[in-house]
Amino acid sequence: MASGRGLLLALSLALCAVSAFGRAPSWDGKIVMPTKEEEDQGEQGTRWAILIAGSAGYWNYRHQADVCHAYQILKRGGLKDENIIVFMYDDIAHNSENPYPGKIINKPDGPDVYEGVPKDYTGEDVTVSNFYAAILGDKDAIKGGSGKVVDSGPNDHIFIYYTDHGGPGVLGMPTSPNLYADDLIDTLKKKAAAGTYKELVIYLEACESGSIFEGLLPEGLNIYVTTASNAEESSWGTYCPGMYPPPPPEYETCLGDLYSVAWMEDTENENLKRETLEDQYVIVKSRTSNHNTYRTGSHVMQYGDIKIDVEELERYLGFDPANENVTKPELPEFLSSNSEILTHVPQREADLLHLRHKFQNSEKGSLREATAATELAKTILHRRHLDDSVKLIGEILFAGENSIEKLNAVRPPGTVVVDDWACLKTMVRNFEASCGPLTQYGMKHMRAFANICNARVDPSKMSVAASEACKYSPSAGLGLWSPVTSGFSA
Repeated sequence: MASGRGLLLALSLALCAVSAFGRAPSWDGKIVMPTKEEEDQGEQGTRWAILIAGSAGYWNYRHQADVCHAYQILKRGGLKDENIIVFMYDDIAHNSENPYPGKIINKPDGPDVYEGVPKDYTGEDVTVSNFYAAILGDKDAIKGGSGKVVDSGPNDHIFIYYTDHGGPGVLGMPTSPNLYADDLIDTLKKKAAAGTYKELVIYLEACESGSIFEGLLPEGLNIYVTTASNAEESSWGTYCPGMYPPPPPEYETCLGDLYSVAWMEDTENENLKRETLEDQYVIVKSRTSNHNTYRTGSHVMQYGDIKIDVEELERYLGFDPANENVTKPELPEFLSSNSEILTHVPQREADLLHLRHKFQNSEKGSLREATAATELAKTILHRRHLDDSVKLIGEILFAGENSIEKLNAVRPPGTVVVDDWACLKTMVRNFEASCGPLTQYGMKHMRAFANICNARVDPSKMSVAASEACKYSPSAGLGLWSPVTSGFSA
């Protein structure tokens, strides 16, 4: 009663004030109370999202397709463009290899997912520093692009989705440098210390993606993470040529990534006001593992504050009203029990698959066929060069004694991949100075460099070993990489 009398008194005073200024009151006598949706939104704060594809090149079509598809899902879920930040190189939609210029699809016979996607950071603006600045809401640190950042508050929910190649402790980027796990974790800790979010969810697609968080991400930051793979395995591409189900025949590249497609297609089929993060984790884990057979699949992992997984996905991805009548999440059916049917391809083999199909589908004797053959040969030879060089470095540094075992040693689960991150970054720089770019394939050797650092080898010795190894590598001198010109030969 007291609160009711207070409200009436406030209204009376407001009417008197209006009359005193000679204006007729416009109030119609109705008291409009906030709706349940408005109350929920007030409690949730604002939803923010960062979507980032870390690659370039048509053979990596699937990464930008994943990001564009994720944008369309968030848009249908009610997120505003001002709260969605997109990083992608943007060299796929209008690529000469694209059979439908200006369009990108993420599954066979799927819709165009490119239309309307914001071009916040493209080309040379897709950088690690801009990514970190966007997370932290640091507009002054942004270089180029739209300048859009996560300008969040303490009640806001943030969703970050990354898709690309990776290696132990590192994620690829289309510009140099790559993204290292320790720097990402430091950025997340700064964001937490600033108190500018309520909860933050990360979905990460990459090979060895578990190594980005294992032993590094502490609990208590209100951050929940799932990764496409554990710390020592590949993630997988899907909807690839020659596999089931295949893309349309005019596409000579994988359309999506298995983990990414799994969470997005599940999201499109479910009522996100009912489905929790845990529900989706279980569904995505089953599909990404090829229904727990792991014939062609990986282990989806969880890190951080796993207790957050009881919350509904709607808090992070929004809600599509078209799914309002969906009652409960369900596991998808197993596509086939025939182990002979190939359904997915390891991420690091997807470029070879693309080049083989490009060569096979080209007109015999054409320039396109010759170009594809050259690209395929160079790719294979450079892979051999990287493998041989790392092997020789190990033999030089460890005097040949169990060098392979020392380079490939895997630390126990839950352990950080390297003790000294500065040493790891120096090792990579020394290697690339003598042997050429590590490339998306070469990131598989990050564990070898980490183990060299963990063995406390002096970086100067690594530099000498790299110089010697790349000088005498069995695949050196094949016209691939010249330390003198710092480029690939024709």
